[in-house]
Amino acid sequence: MQHDSEQLVEKERAARRSCVPRLDAMLGRPLPVLDDGFVRVIDYMGGDHAVVQAARVSYGTGTKRVHQDRGLIRYLLRHRHTTPFEMCEIKLHVRVPMDTWRQWVRHRTANVNEYSTRYSLAIDAASRAEAGAWRLQTRGNRMGSEGTLDVEQGRRLCRREQQLHQLAKEVYQERIAEGVAREQARKDLPLSTYTEAYWKIDLHNLLHFLRLRMEQGAQQEIRAYATVIGREIVARWCPLVWEAFTDYQFEGFALSRMEMDLLRCVVARDGQTAIARAREWGWLSPAPEGGLKPHRERREFEAKLARIGLPVPWQEQSD
Repeated sequence: MQHDSEQLVEKERAARRSCVPRLDAMLGRPLPVLDDGFVRVIDYMGGDHAVVQAARVSYGTGTKRVHQDRGLIRYLLRHRHTTPFEMCEIKLHVRVPMDTWRQWVRHRTANVNEYSTRYSLAIDAASRAEAGAWRLQTRGNRMGSEGTLDVEQGRRLCRREQQLHQLAKEVYQERIAEGVAREQARKDLPLSTYTEAYWKIDLHNLLHFLRLRMEQGAQQEIRAYATVIGREIVARWCPLVWEAFTDYQFEGFALSRMEMDLLRCVVARDGQTAIARAREWGWLSPAPEGGLKPHRERREFEAKLARIGLPVPWQEQSD
């Protein structure tokens, strides 16, 4: 009878709503991002416990110690068993510039309800760049940036930006005052105008969002939001999952068959074979002006070698 009673108590405890005190303490509190944006947690379901509970549902309560939970979570993430992570959900309230929001909603795995400028007046705020933060277009990537304009050039662009924002605001308000429908009055608002939305997503898809949007190659503005969501929210909500995600996905990387082949050559200090195979795969095609033609896969492999402190065979030879 005592054993049955203990099992009943255990089942009741397992059925209770998971609470994460560190996340509860920040519910509703806006975390600032950019010049006038924010992210705040509205609600959540589950946590580390919910992940392991879902994974163990087929064979009862199983192990219960924290280090065993940690081991299971790391196993699940390492082997891409994603379903248990879908048992956790979080709802965020975000305030974000419209151009950044365009990238954000490309992740179609969330439930979204956005502030409507067809129903309500547009938010009277727009994202502005600092004088030293006007980024230059990168040469090797059409959608990236690298380096910045000098501060004096930046100041001139900031003045023009302020004039543009002011004009757009005045034109919008003039249309509203004339009785123009809000759905049409808004059409010339700049993409820097802030919008707000509720964004609800499960943990599995949130980790995918963070892996892409926290990367150095992501646009700086959305990277700022992703970093706050990851390091300030997910790290408190699911610390064991966050640790595993950081180890295996965000700060780790995968290797293709060809990269594994080249890596064996590099470790064996067989640079000649590595170069021959890279040439065979078209990685080392010469450019007409000298040097090598741009090749994304080669560049990505070079970055991986740099991260683990190994030399690039074709660069060693040229040196």
